[in-house]
Amino acid sequence: MVLDQAIIEFDKVLRTLFSPARSVRPVPGGDLPDGALSDSDRGHAAALMRINHCGEVCAQALYQGQAITSKDDQIRRELEQASTEETEHLAWTELRIAELGGRKSLLNPLWYAGSLAMGLAVGKLGDRWNLGFLAETERQVEAHLKGHLDRLPGEDHKSRAIVAQMKEDEARHAETAVGLGAHDLPAPARAAMKLMSRVMTGLSYRI
Repeated sequence: MVLDQAIIEFDKVLRTLFSPARSVRPVPGGDLPDGALSDSDRGHAAALMRINHCGEVCAQALYQGQAITSKDDQIRRELEQASTEETEHLAWTELRIAELGGRKSLLNPLWYAGSLAMGLAVGKLGDRWNLGFLAETERQVEAHLKGHLDRLPGEDHKSRAIVAQMKEDEARHAETAVGLGAHDLPAPARAAMKLMSRVMTGLSYRI
């Protein structure tokens, strides 16, 4: 049983990092025209979408770690449902990066490993703190995506549609976590999360 579960979890890692992600929902903005973008705008947009893709890689690892350690069946189901939507985000950003002529981050395995370890560690603190970490993560991601809507070229309608839908989904995930009884994280923990996010986004924009 333990071996079977370990194989399943390892398969999740491989599929996230090395297999094309799939989406049940249509890609947001898929029917919109591709705006006229300069080479510099395309490069900038691709780099921003690479950051968003990295964020979804981290989300997969966080949800995986938290689901493994959760002792509440309902919470585990909610984490798995949110993870499914994050997989769609992974597919959308991956597709858009390719359309813009960009590439995924070379550091994705590192981001995954760190996020999985963090998810496992937070899950050990108990389900309420587990949910609190999830809620805060989603709030920070929502704010991050709002910033990207401000930074993306105005003519890049497809990327903007994807980011807008992702922002809406992340807000809903945070609300779900709060509804399940999430504890508010202390200010130092929230600040540390923001600092780690800045490091990840700064590196992922370039590498």
